[in-house]
Amino acid sequence: MDYKVGLLGRIVLLALSIFFLSLFITKGSSVFGISLFIIVVVAQIIFLIKYAESSFQKVRLFLNNIKQDNYTNVYPVKFDGTETDDLHIEFNAILAKLKEDQAEKEANYQYFRSVFQHLSIGLMTFDESGNVQIINTAAKRLLNIQQLNHIGEIGSINKELSQAINQLRTGGSELIKIAHPDGIIQLSVYAIELVMRGHKFKLVSLQNIQSELEEKEMEAWQGLIKVLTHEIMNSMSPISSLASTIKSDIAAKLDVEQTADLLELEEYQMALNTIEKRSEGLINFVSDFRNLAHIPVPKFQTIQLSSLFDQLTTLLQHSFDEYQIQVIKRVEPSELILFADPMLIEQVLINLIQNAIQAMEESVTRVLTLDAFIDENGKIIIEISDSGKGIEEDALSKIFIPFFTTKKKGSGIGLSLSKQIIRRHKGNIQVKSDLGTGSTFKLIFNG
Repeated sequence: MDYKVGLLGRIVLLALSIFFLSLFITKGSSVFGISLFIIVVVAQIIFLIKYAESSFQKVRLFLNNIKQDNYTNVYPVKFDGTETDDLHIEFNAILAKLKEDQAEKEANYQYFRSVFQHLSIGLMTFDESGNVQIINTAAKRLLNIQQLNHIGEIGSINKELSQAINQLRTGGSELIKIAHPDGIIQLSVYAIELVMRGHKFKLVSLQNIQSELEEKEMEAWQGLIKVLTHEIMNSMSPISSLASTIKSDIAAKLDVEQTADLLELEEYQMALNTIEKRSEGLINFVSDFRNLAHIPVPKFQTIQLSSLFDQLTTLLQHSFDEYQIQVIKRVEPSELILFADPMLIEQVLINLIQNAIQAMEESVTRVLTLDAFIDENGKIIIEISDSGKGIEEDALSKIFIPFFTTKKKGSGIGLSLSKQIIRRHKGNIQVKSDLGTGSTFKLIFNG
């Protein structure tokens, strides 16, 4: 309003000056008077132009700052009641509001970016040219990379994965196996195509479903084992019981029968002995497998890992001495504690250590290493490493399958049972092996 009053006042004064100038000219006034009024009119025109120009310049500067998202400028306010003061107050109020909106927009962006980065599912976006816009931490971890600038770089990691990412359309998904430092993992790849401001880009999610697949596989094995053990036990128990009863009856008759019948009765007794022993052996064999389907619920307690390692070496010292095995124990930090079932974890470690001892029977150098530490993701890791003969590559992917064994004398349930125990602790077990160098079994627990 003040701006309008000031402008109107200048226009009125200019009009009055022009009116008096024309009046002086029509009345034939002196040249000096006319010249003076001409100077006054010109001066008023110049001041009016500068007044309008200064205001327009401030508006242009203000709009240019908005265009460039520059809200840091503050227009001086003298509180003298002039129209310039009012204009500066309005400018500052608008800039403050825009700055507040910009800060809120930036905060929302950072919030969603933080959520994006911390999702457990791997996510990445890239444009039509293949330039990667965003890739979160989970995706980097699954692909075992530090940075990804172009989607084509995935081809050097896994060609099938690269092909799937490029060919999948909205709603499409595919299962891809890739090599990872933690072992072979199964990725579920899902893609969505999006358009934003006329630009096309693709959002791809990567989810490691290896644990879920292993869980379903183990459930299937457990279901099969339950059926098999039930049927075998139902069949063998009466056979074993009946053979034992008949053997007792024959033994009683041997004391009273004639010599001519003794040979025949002894043959019957020998046959029944064989039936009984084989039945009992089969029942014990089935009982071992039954353990796979009946893993007890862990009773969680605090376990000091350095003390656990000491107990294990004391328990198995005789075997270490017998095979002249050097044992190295490392726990970092030394007071590292695991929250788990002591009996079940000890059972797993004993099984892995005994396997390591057997693997080193023919080795020249026999070193067993027990390591416990916290990795970069805050997970507690226990590693059992040996300098044994290693595991064949074909067998490496099968050693956790029930009934599979590479030993001449083995039931094939030890590692499968160990894996189930670790799974009950919401953890995982992995293995790395090099022929002629040795193997490392890695137990992973959430910290």
